[in-house]
Amino acid sequence: MNQITVTGLVLQAAPVGEYDRRVVILTKERGKIAAFARGARRPNSALMGVTSPFSFGEFTVYEGRTSYTLVSASISNYFQELRMDVEGAYYGFYFMELANYYAREANDETQLLKLLYQTLRALVNPHIPNLLIRYIYELKTVSINGEGPQVFQCVGCGDRERPMVFSVRRGGLLCDRCRRDVSDGMVLNPSTIYTLQYIVGTPVEKLYTFTVSDEVLRELGKVTGRYLETYVGKRFKSLEILEQLTKLG
Repeated sequence: MNQITVTGLVLQAAPVGEYDRRVVILTKERGKIAAFARGARRPNSALMGVTSPFSFGEFTVYEGRTSYTLVSASISNYFQELRMDVEGAYYGFYFMELANYYAREANDETQLLKLLYQTLRALVNPHIPNLLIRYIYELKTVSINGEGPQVFQCVGCGDRERPMVFSVRRGGLLCDRCRRDVSDGMVLNPSTIYTLQYIVGTPVEKLYTFTVSDEVLRELGKVTGRYLETYVGKRFKSLEILEQLTKLG
C-alpha cells in the first residue's frame, strides 16, 4: 500500500463496527476520499479528535484498492467555535453536505475546498450575517461546479446595456428584448445584480468582505433559493434542521 499525506477537511464521520470510524474527507490532492480510522472510537485513540467533522489539516493515509486507511493527522483548525454554537454548527453541516454532494473522487476540488474553508471561517466572524454567508456559499458552489447563472450579460443576445430581469428557467439575466416570452423574470435591485456579479466573479479569498442591505439580502435569498431548487433539485437534511432552528429562533 502507498502512504500519502493530503490536505483536507472532514465532511462526515460515521461509526463502523465496535471501535472504528469511516470518514469522508474533501482533499486538495485527491478530491473526495473515504478513509477508515481503525480504533478511532477507543477512548485513548489519537484518531478520536481528528476524525470529527470540521477538522481541517493534513491527513496521512494508506491508499488501498478501494478505500483509504487513516494513519495519523495534524489538525490546524478544529473550528471549535462552531461546535459550541448550535445554529452555526448546522450552517456548517449544511455547507459540508452541499460540498459532499458536488465533490468527486480523483477530481481537482481545490477551489471547493478553499471555498468551504473560507466559508467556515466566515461563520465564526460575528460581523457577517449567517444568511448572507449561506447565499454567497450556495451561489459560489454551483458556479465552481459549472452550473452557475449568467449574471454579466443577457443569456439570449449577450447585451450588457439594456435593463435586465433574472430568469431561473433561462439560467441568468435577460434583457428587455429577450424577456418577452419569459414568465419567471424577476426585476432585481441594481445592487442585487452587482452582488450576484461580485459573488460569481470574485476569487474565494475576497468573498466574505462585504455586507448588503435587507432588501438586497431578501432578493439574493429569492434568487439563490429558486436557482438551487431548479438546478440542484435535492433537499439536504441538515438544511431542513437548520431552517427549523432559525424559525424557532
